[in-house]
Amino acid sequence: MSLPPLPLSADVLVPIGVGVANFLALMALGKALAPRNPMAARVRDHARRRSELRASLLKAPKLRRPRPINLARRVVEGLNLHRGGDARKIAAALARAGWRSRDATMLFLGLRLASPLVLGLVGYLLGPALAPKLGPASPLLTLLGGLAAGFFLPGVLLRNAVQKREQKIHRGLPDALDLFVICAEAGLSLDAAIARVSREIGASAPELADELGLTAIELGFLPDRREALHNLARRVDTPQLRGLVNTLVQTEKYGTPLAQSLRVLAAEFREARVLKAEEKAARLPATLTVPMIIFILPPLLVVLIGPAIVQVLATLH
Repeated sequence: MSLPPLPLSADVLVPIGVGVANFLALMALGKALAPRNPMAARVRDHARRRSELRASLLKAPKLRRPRPINLARRVVEGLNLHRGGDARKIAAALARAGWRSRDATMLFLGLRLASPLVLGLVGYLLGPALAPKLGPASPLLTLLGGLAAGFFLPGVLLRNAVQKREQKIHRGLPDALDLFVICAEAGLSLDAAIARVSREIGASAPELADELGLTAIELGFLPDRREALHNLARRVDTPQLRGLVNTLVQTEKYGTPLAQSLRVLAAEFREARVLKAEEKAARLPATLTVPMIIFILPPLLVVLIGPAIVQVLATLH
C-alpha cells in the first residue's frame, strides 16, 4: 500500500530543494570561515571538570545553572532515553569526540530520534522530483530511504568525529613525548610535567592539550592517581596513548625513573612513525598505477599515435 503523493510538481520542488541546498552551503561556509578559539573552549571545559571534582570531594551539591528547557531535553527525558547502557555508551563516544557535557548527550539522543523523521519527510516531499521514473511508488521509496539514512547518519557522523580527533591526537603525541622527556630530565614531577606539556602544545595540538589538561586536573583532585591516568586511556582509546598510560602507571607503581621510561617510549614511537612513513612510500607505486593509466596513458597514446592516424586518413582520402 503506497502513500498518496503530495500535489507538488517537479517545477515547485526543484527550486525549493535548490534554495535549501544554497542556504545550507552558505551556513557551512560561514561556519568554516568563522574564527575558532579552541583555547577558550578548553579553559571552560577544564574549569567545569575542576568544579565537578571539587564538589565530589567536598560532598557539596552541584550548583545548577538556570538553563532554558529545550525541546530535545524534554523529549529525551520524557521517553527516558537518557538512562541505560546505550546512553552511557553514547556519552563515552561523545567524550572521545571532545563533547563531554550532559547537554551533548541529550542533543545527540534528540538528533538520533528526530533525524529519521526529518529525512523521511524530506524524502517523501522530494520523492516525485528525485525519482520521477518510479512513478507512484517514488514517495514511498524515498520515504524509506530517508528513514534508513536518518537512522544511521548520527552514528556515522559520531564515529567519523571520534576517528578524526584520535588521528589529530596521534599526530601530536610524538612531539608531546619529547617535551615529556625534557620536563622529566629537568626534574619536574609527573603532575607538573603533564601541565607544562599541555600548555606548550596548546597551539599545535589542541586536542591532545585538552586531554592532558584534564588529566592534570584529575591528578590533583582524585585520591587514586592511577584512576586519573586510566581515565585518559578511556577518553582516547588508541594503542599509542594506552602505551603511554601504562608506562606512567608503572612509573607511579614501581618508582622507576620517569625520564628513562619516557625516553624509551619516545624512541619506540619515533621508530613506529618512521616505519609508517616507509610503508606509505612503499605503497605509493601501486597507488599511482591506476591514476597513471587513466590520466597519463590516453594523452600519451594520442600524442604518439595521433599524427600517424591523421596521415593515414589523409592518404586514404
